[in-house]
Amino acid sequence: MALMTRPLLNRRLAEFGTTIFAEMSALAARTGSINLGQGFPDTDGPEGIREAAVRALRDGRGNQYPPGPGVPELRTAVADHQRERYGLVYDPDAEVLVTAGATEAIAAALLALVEPGDEVIALEPYYDSYAACVAMAGGTRVPVTLRPHEGSYVLDLDELRAAVTDRTRLILLNTPHNPTGTVLTRAELTAIAELAVERDLLVVTDEVYEHLVFDGTEHVPIATLPGMRERTVTIGSSGKTFSFTGWKVGWITASPELTSAVRSAKQFLTYVSAGPFQYAIAEALRLPAAYFDSLRADLQAKRDLLSEGLAQAGFEVYRPAGTYFVTTDIRPLGATDGFDFCRSLPERAGVVAIPNAVFYDHREAGAPFVRFAFCKKAEVLEEAVSRLKRLG
Repeated sequence: MALMTRPLLNRRLAEFGTTIFAEMSALAARTGSINLGQGFPDTDGPEGIREAAVRALRDGRGNQYPPGPGVPELRTAVADHQRERYGLVYDPDAEVLVTAGATEAIAAALLALVEPGDEVIALEPYYDSYAACVAMAGGTRVPVTLRPHEGSYVLDLDELRAAVTDRTRLILLNTPHNPTGTVLTRAELTAIAELAVERDLLVVTDEVYEHLVFDGTEHVPIATLPGMRERTVTIGSSGKTFSFTGWKVGWITASPELTSAVRSAKQFLTYVSAGPFQYAIAEALRLPAAYFDSLRADLQAKRDLLSEGLAQAGFEVYRPAGTYFVTTDIRPLGATDGFDFCRSLPERAGVVAIPNAVFYDHREAGAPFVRFAFCKKAEVLEEAVSRLKRLG
C-alpha cells in the first residue's frame, strides 16, 4: 500500500502537538519531582458534595443520558448563582447550557460563533485551548499582550482598540486571568464593553476562577455592564471552585439566541456528560458563603507562602490578584529561556513548572517567564520552596 503524501493531521491543528502539561507531568513522574505545573488540586473538594454524587449514582439519577442542555437542577442552580452573586437574571431553560467543563464550553462557543476568516482577539498569554479552538473554527487569532508592570500584568486598552478590524468577530476574555493572575478592573472592562458595543462585537468570557480572587479584589462579570448581556457568552465551571476537576462540569450563560447557537455546536461534541456529577454540583453551588470565603482565604495563604519562597529563591515574582497560579521572571537567576529552565528544573531542584511562552503567539514576549501552581497542600508547597532554594 502506498503511503499517503498528505499529512494525516488537519492543517488547522498542525501547530498543536502534545501539550506542555503532558510533557512536564511526565517529567515530574520520571524524576520524582513536586509537580507545580498543571493546575489541579492535590486534595478533593467538600465531602458532602462527593457524597451527593455517590447518592445520585445510587439513586439512578444521571446514569443514563441526562437532558442535552443539562439537568434542570443544575441549570436552576447556575441561574440562581448568577442572580444572587451578580444580579444577572437568566432563564434556566433558555439561557443556561451545561458543558463538559469550561474546555468544551470554549470549543462549542467558538465553533458556533466563528466562521473561516473571522478574527478573534485574545489576551496573551492565553489558556492553550483558546488557540486550538480558534483554529478548529477556521478563525484567525489576534493576540493582545498583557505586559508586566510594577509587579503585575496590565492590559493596554489602546492596543486592544487598535487590534479591532472589520474582520473582528469577537473578543475572547479571561478574568481572573490564567496564567498571569490579573483580574481586569471595572474600568478596564467598561472600556472593553464600550468597544464591543461600538464595533458590534461578541464577547466570550472565561470566568472559571471567579471565586478565586484575593486581597479584596472585585470580580466583575462583563455581562453586567451596559449593552453586554445580549452580546456576551459567560463561561463558568465547577472544577476550580469545588476542587473536582475530573468531573468536568461547566456551563455557559447567555441570551437565548447565543445559547441556542452554542448548543447547536455542543450537541455534536459530547452531547451530554457527567450525569450524576451535575446533581452534585447543583448542591455545591448552594453552599453557604462561608465555604467560598474559606476557599479564598486558604488559597491566598498558599499564594503568599509560594510567592515569598520564590522571591527568596531569587525569582522576580508577580503576585496574582486571582487564580491559583503565580508567574515569575527567571532573569534574576541568570536564565532567559523558560523552556530550558523548566526542563532542567526537576534535576536541579526537584520541582516542575510551566514555561509561559507556550501561552503566547509572540514567544519572545513570554520567554523569561515561568508559571507555578499553588493549589497544593501547604506542606507540599513548603517542601517545594525548600527545594527551590537550591537555585540560589
